[in-house]
Amino acid sequence: MTRTIITSSAAPAAPASYSQAVKAAGLVFVSGTAPIDPVTGKIVEGPVEAQVAQCLKNIALILAEAGSSLAQAVSATLIVADEEDFAPASKEWEKWFPSDPPARQGAKMPVRIPGMKVSIAMIAEA
Repeated sequence: MTRTIITSSAAPAAPASYSQAVKAAGLVFVSGTAPIDPVTGKIVEGPVEAQVAQCLKNIALILAEAGSSLAQAVSATLIVADEEDFAPASKEWEKWFPSDPPARQGAKMPVRIPGMKVSIAMIAEA
């Protein structure tokens, strides 16, 4: 099986311990992606909805680098820091996927990162 590491210079860099994404078996596996503005390098401030939007913008950039898109998403994990942010995060999610959304699961962040309310991981068709 061919395995290709995907790195988009347009999206925020991943830590050295993992890749932004890996393309294999006809799929693109995007790592948990933070709501970091690629221009400033800082976590987007504001409500969880703004952070969900930034995560999805970053994921879209990574998927584009892999020759894919959000329209080809098949599965995602929405990871929130606080349970009360799950409902508003879902409302923002629905704006991005108004019909035929990917399968999705929710999770709670295992660690606290100051200012970070959400992270999203995704799998899409290549």
